[in-house]
Amino acid sequence: MPLGGATLQPFGHRDFCLRMPNECKPIPGPAARPVELDMPMKLLVAQVNTDVNSEIAPASDQSLYGTEEFWTYPTNKKGDCEDYALEKRRRLHEAGVPLGDLLMTVVHKPDGTGHAVLTLRTRSGDFVLDNLDWRVRPWGDVDYRFVKRQQESDPGLWVSIEPDTEQLVSAVEK
Repeated sequence: MPLGGATLQPFGHRDFCLRMPNECKPIPGPAARPVELDMPMKLLVAQVNTDVNSEIAPASDQSLYGTEEFWTYPTNKKGDCEDYALEKRRRLHEAGVPLGDLLMTVVHKPDGTGHAVLTLRTRSGDFVLDNLDWRVRPWGDVDYRFVKRQQESDPGLWVSIEPDTEQLVSAVEK
């Protein structure tokens, strides 16, 4: 995932950090190498993604909290996209995945609406855990425009995600 510079933290995440400061503390020490995506890790990630997607019923922040945007852990087994992602982040971290490899990410769906997913940073690349998809997929295989995500060393800071600028090379027959 091509990262850009520092960008604004989503206001819902900023409020989440103010309410739960331990969730947003800088990660001490040098940046760790991303996790290995071996078979036990694949099984763990797939299980957490499936479990959270099936356990939580979709509900808007407006219907649950009376406000447009409220980042939190699912309440009464209900929540919206960032609630699913936060719950997946929590469960994977409790299972031993470092927080620097579990990054809240803001995207735009094909219709242009905002959406939040969890990005898993691995030595094999970045993978997306999404409440709208039972599969855990490489970020490049997901039909979203990636906007920004948490910084690896400080969950309270965010970085932009640059558009994929890989140039296509074609051959011309003479």
